[in-house]
Amino acid sequence: MSGFIKKFFGTLIQKPWEKEQMAIDSLDEGRAFNISSQKSAVIIIFGIATVLFSLVFTAYLYTIPPEQDTMYLLKPNLLWINTIILLFVTYFFGKITKDLEKKETLKIKKNLIIVGALSYLFLFGQATFWFQLMKSGNYVSTNTYFSSFYFFTALHGLHLLGGLFFWGKVTSRVLKLNNDKILDEEKNISALSLYWLYLLIVWIVFFLMIYLFNDSFIAWCKSLIS
Repeated sequence: MSGFIKKFFGTLIQKPWEKEQMAIDSLDEGRAFNISSQKSAVIIIFGIATVLFSLVFTAYLYTIPPEQDTMYLLKPNLLWINTIILLFVTYFFGKITKDLEKKETLKIKKNLIIVGALSYLFLFGQATFWFQLMKSGNYVSTNTYFSSFYFFTALHGLHLLGGLFFWGKVTSRVLKLNNDKILDEEKNISALSLYWLYLLIVWIVFFLMIYLFNDSFIAWCKSLIS
């Protein structure tokens, strides 16, 4: 991943109109980045999803009334547990990457199943938390804070369900393949790993913004806007 980022920013600062760079580009095979089509698709999804999540955050900042107290509206341990679950998902994807390098196919199968189980556990935790909120009288219509919370978590959950759909396709194929053929799925597994890393980053940003540092973040953003 770090190699891709260096390559990306290195490409941005190139000057293709200069003779030296033109000579280098003429020798190029036509691929700016050495990434698979699967990862390319995931990166496109990143772009679209980032725009959607950014719009949600912007709407949240602009629609919260000045008189609304948003400090400590949410204090459940379940949000911490769900965050830890996503961290474990990323950890097991890291193990799968190492297993691919070491060609330990049995561990790949086991860790893929663990990833799926943890992801479904995260979704179950989110649904449970929604029921807890509604039971305590906090609905989408309660105020802007809770409507933004419901909308964001629903959007994040839909992205996770989309990832689980492709996880199911890849995992079912891996479980049916002979051990010597499993390594052929490396590109699909790497793309899934990248997708889950993005979901973790989005969730942590949301967790920090709307839960841990909610009021201070709102005040800082409004100072920038004004």
